[in-house]
Amino acid sequence: MTLIDTHTHLDGFARRGELPAVLARAREAGVTEMISIGTESDDWALIRDLAVAHSGVVHYSVGLHPCCVRENWAEEVAQIEAFWSGEKKPVALGECGLDRFHLPKDDAAKAEQVFVWQRAAFAAQLEIAKRLRCPLVVHSRGAFAESVAMIDASGVDWTKVVFHCFSEGPAEMSELVKRGAYGSFTGVLTYKNAENVRESAKVQGLARLMVETDAPYLTPVPHRGKPNEPAFMRHTAEYAAELFGVSLAELADVTTQTARGFFGL
Repeated sequence: MTLIDTHTHLDGFARRGELPAVLARAREAGVTEMISIGTESDDWALIRDLAVAHSGVVHYSVGLHPCCVRENWAEEVAQIEAFWSGEKKPVALGECGLDRFHLPKDDAAKAEQVFVWQRAAFAAQLEIAKRLRCPLVVHSRGAFAESVAMIDASGVDWTKVVFHCFSEGPAEMSELVKRGAYGSFTGVLTYKNAENVRESAKVQGLARLMVETDAPYLTPVPHRGKPNEPAFMRHTAEYAAELFGVSLAELADVTTQTARGFFGL
């Protein structure tokens, strides 16, 4: 059985010297491949090197996360495309997008300025993704309609778009399905109060399902409250299999095929 964690953050594990043990536990749990997601220029080269060192197990993406967007966003975005010229190419651009949830709460003017930067950085990355014709990993929190509108306007191929950590409702998922895009689901799927997320997964359907950890965040039940890691994706997969009324083996097979097709693995 093979499971692919389509969205994880391995840079922290690597910096703390924990990655060998993390990869070993993942392998024991059946999570045999994973995509380490880029968030800012400080981690891009590191995760590329991890993908080289653990070829066939670790893949990587490059992008500027909206919560990492600062005044110098253009300098960072200008570095992205060069990674596609290297020997070890990213499998996607991202994560990038819009995030209103984490904007400054006590300074409206600052919040508005940061969001202006976010929109500009997202637009620039959409242009790169369109030019490269590569998969795009979108982070959208508190800004779903705005994110969709920007992607619509960009001309990016919607079939190459995944909204990671999908936590919106069925109506929003319907908008993605209508456009041919994907939603990827984290351990939130297992949370007691996440019925809207489970309904969204059903709207998308098993045939287009992708699963992820977003480690070290969003740890699934039964480990909720502890730091997440790729091995724990098995719990999300087991829960999803029950949700769709299939065996874990079938869930693993379908989601692995979808991930391979989407990311070109």
